[in-house]
This record gives sequence, C-alpha cells and structure tokens, in this order.
Amino acid sequence: MKLSIGLGVLATVTSVSAVKVNPLPAPRNITWGTSGPIPVKQLQLQTESHNPHILNTAFERAWNSITKIQWVPQAIEAPILNYPPVPTGIPKAKRDVKAIQTVQLSVVDSGADLQHGVDESYDLRVNENGIQIHAQTVWGAMHAFTTLQQLVISDGQGGLIIEEPVIIHDAPLYPHRGIMIDSGRNFISVPKILEQIDGLALSKMNVLHWHMDDAQSWPIQIRAYPEMTKDAYSLREQYSESDLRHVIAYGRARGVRIIPEIDMPGHASSGWKQVDPDIIACANSWWVDTALEPNPGQLDIMNNKTYEVVKNVYSELSDIFTDNFFHVGGDELQTTCYNFSRPTMEWLAEGPHTYNDLVQYWVDHAFPIFRNTTSNRRIMMWEDTALGPMSAHHVPTDVVLQAWDNAEAVANLTTRGYDVVVSSSNFLYLDCGRGGDVTNDPDYDVQSNPGGVNFNYGGNGGSWCAPYKTWQRIYDFDFTDNLTEAQTKHVIGAEAPLWSETVDDATVSTLVWPRAAALAELVWSGNRSPDGQKRTTLMTQRILNFREYLLANGVMAAPLTPKYCLQHPHACDLYRNQSIIQ
Repeated sequence: MKLSIGLGVLATVTSVSAVKVNPLPAPRNITWGTSGPIPVKQLQLQTESHNPHILNTAFERAWNSITKIQWVPQAIEAPILNYPPVPTGIPKAKRDVKAIQTVQLSVVDSGADLQHGVDESYDLRVNENGIQIHAQTVWGAMHAFTTLQQLVISDGQGGLIIEEPVIIHDAPLYPHRGIMIDSGRNFISVPKILEQIDGLALSKMNVLHWHMDDAQSWPIQIRAYPEMTKDAYSLREQYSESDLRHVIAYGRARGVRIIPEIDMPGHASSGWKQVDPDIIACANSWWVDTALEPNPGQLDIMNNKTYEVVKNVYSELSDIFTDNFFHVGGDELQTTCYNFSRPTMEWLAEGPHTYNDLVQYWVDHAFPIFRNTTSNRRIMMWEDTALGPMSAHHVPTDVVLQAWDNAEAVANLTTRGYDVVVSSSNFLYLDCGRGGDVTNDPDYDVQSNPGGVNFNYGGNGGSWCAPYKTWQRIYDFDFTDNLTEAQTKHVIGAEAPLWSETVDDATVSTLVWPRAAALAELVWSGNRSPDGQKRTTLMTQRILNFREYLLANGVMAAPLTPKYCLQHPHACDLYRNQSIIQ
C-alpha cells in the first residue's frame, strides 16, 4: 500500500499498515512507501560544501530533541467507521535493514538572509540508504530538520525508527506566518518569549511580532532616555539591550523573525511622558472620555519635540532589531484626547483643519524618520491609519497594513494596493472571550446568554471581541474568500495576536498554544483538500498529537479535549459525515 498526500491533504487511512506519524503543519506533498520501518542511529550531517554555523547548530538541536524525547505519536487516525481500539504496538524494523546514520544536505544559497520573502522550501527523502535534504536556503533546511523531528519516533525498545520510506516536497503558502505578543499591558519575561519562539519554530511559523510597550508601561531600556523605564512596572520587569539582542539571536537561530512594535502616536503615555510631559496629550484626563482603556495618552502630533524623541527612540531600536520590517502602531486614535492639546486645538482652528488632516500631518512628519533611519526598511502599521475614524488621506502603498477588523478591511486595503497581514479579531485574536479587563464593569455581569450576533462578535458576557477563538474557528478561516486574484496577491500572510490585558507569564503559553498551530497549518498548507472540502476533521488528530509534542519540547500548550478523545480517534466527533469517515 502507498499513501500519497498532496497539497498538504492527509489521505483517509484504511489500512492497519498506515503510519502513525501525522506531522503538523501537514506538508504540501508527502508520499509514504511500504517496505517497512527503517532504524535510525546517531545521525551525522554531511554536506558537499561548508555549512553555516547556524545550520550545524540547528541540526544538533533537532537531533538532541529526537534522542531526548524518544517521541511516540499520541493520536493515531482511526481507520474505519466504528472506531476500533487504538493499536499500542510500534512497528519493528526488519533485522536485515541497515540503520540510517547520515543526513545528506544540500543548500543552494547559504547566504540568503532571514527576511520577508526568503525561500523556505525544502525536499526531504528517506530510504534505506539514508536521508537526503535539499533546500534553497538555510531557512528551508531548518524546516526540513523540524519535519525530521516529527518523523523519527521511538521503536518502543530504546531505539529509533522512521516508519516507512517517505518523500516530502514542501513550501509555505504565505511568507508571513506568526503570532503577536504584548509586553506593555503585562510584562512577559524573556524565558517565556523564548518559549513562544520554540513553538513558532516547531510549527514552521516565522514571525514573532513583539508589541513591546503601551500606554500602561514602558519596559524597554533606552540609552538616549534612561528615564523612560521609570514607567516600567518594576526593576525586574524591564528589557535591557542585551535581552533584546538575545531574543533576536534566539529567533534567528530557529528561523523566526522578530518584528518590534512601538505603538505611536496612539496608546502612548508611559515612558514618553518621562522624557517630556508636553509631548503627551490628555495624560491627565479621565480615560473613559479620552481612551479605550486606562491609562490615557497619545503623542502630541503638533509638538515639534515629539518628532525629536521619536527619532531618537526609533533610531536606537533600529540599531538593535535587524529585521527589514518595523511596526509603528498607528491604531485607535481618539479625537477627544487631542481636545486637551492646546497646539492641536489652535492648529485645527487655524486651517480650518480636520482630525484626518492631523493624522496626515503625523504621516508626513513621522514617515521620513522611519524611512531614513536604516536601509531596506519597510514600515508596518495597523489598518487604522488608512481606515480608522481618524485616518490619513494618503498612506504610502509600500506600507504593510495589519488588518484586525474584518473581511471588508482586507478587501478595501488590497483593492487600494496595500500588502496586508490578516489578523481579524473575529477569528484570530487569542485573548477574546475571557471577560473584561477594567474593574467594576457591569457590562460583563450578564446572567443569561443575550443571543444574537452581538453575543458572537460583541462583548456581552465575554469581551468586546467574544467569543473565545477555538482552534477550529481559526483553522476554518478562509481569509481570502471573495477577493480577486489581484487582491489575493496582496495578502502576504496572517498573525494571531494575543493582547495581554489579562495575560502574563502564568498564562501566555497556554493561550497561544496549541491554537496558534491551527493558524500555522492554515498559512503553510491550507485547510482544504484538492476537491475544496474543509479538512477540519483530519486536522483534529494532527493538532491533538501536536499539543503533546509541544509539551514534550517544553512549550506549555493547553489541552483541547479529554484524553479519551486523544486515545480514541474520532470517537468524540460531533458529526459522522465528515471526510475522515466518508
């Protein structure tokens, strides 16, 4: 029997000889042989040319993980409708089969940098003669190592095997695949940030978007303005330059780009006001009147010193963060805040000018700073600067816009020629549906289900973006539906944000994982079979298994179901007419 898996679609398992390995994300194309298990011993990496140190280290890390974990797949596909008992035995390798001991690697362009759009494809072939990996770049080779980590499993007797010969041709659907974490509302420690990078690498995601500050705190040590960390929550809750460089290096070693975000001109108070309180508008107002959450504050767009401080902060961080993308916020500006700024009110009256003119003034004066600080810099912003109630008349189309609102925003922005990262709050916000984050709020004291659309997407009883986003909701999200071919080309990927109003070290990993792995497969190989059918049922065993795999690798992923459902594949399915049992 041969199992062929094309376009990332796992074929229905109908034979007891089927493999137990079920890698996530599903490869774009995978073909299993039938000659039986192949033993694996101490693997040595062999190449025809010099390997970059980063690649040798990545292979050593992968092999150490394989030998330490001695992985046994936890969730196995049920082959027939009546859900037979899960086989417990692991196939034994034939005695006359020589153990694999080499990984032959060829990389075409070992100097390609880890930047947006780098080629991440790889081919992996396993047979009795060994393992062959071919990749265009180091970063594709790293993905091959990650796949190999899931392919090599325990034989149940202290040895390792690959269940069958296998050929994989793999590449991501989208170049931008990531999560966003927020260390401004609550502090996230460096070890926990590194844990998120581990999860990203294991699931072949390549972006950690780090929302570093917000109005509530400024945790980043800045040499130009050491006083800014007076608004850190404590001496312990700060990031030194060494911390930042460590996170960047750790991510790079695992093929994960670190994109920093300094939110401005909105969501700005802490840190900035320590430099000069005059560059902050409405800092002393009641937040209910001037902001969406405590504490209030926005950079004063009409104060010339604002741009001097922005330049110095941005320049210093640009020297540290090496990615070509830099996120400069731009979301949720409130007009009422600027009613507390005398320079702004005078300027508005002189024009006459509008609040949209005010945002355009920010774009015209801040963007030259963002562009001139470093070469090859591409600015990333939230959609609001182009679409919000306070928005600019003209935002350059080389800016990458992150769409958090809805499908209409993605359609609007791509029609106008913007590259878009999809982060719809209806589908991808990982913090939603867990209650409110401000105190004595009666909106969340609801004794019954209010029903209707507002319950699904609104805030009653849950949060403004309720409900909680299950992995199924994330995985089923077809974010390019109803877009033209030209629009679709402008969708460069997706991120799942986790805002941290109610998140810190105690909960960050379990709120990200394993749900983010559903997005990982969605943007790597998609959520549909070649005939266009959703493969959510097929994904079930894959993500249940991957959750256990994350735990084995030290990533604290939350459970998704009772363990009974893990051990009895599809016995917990709600519907019996899905693809796995058709």
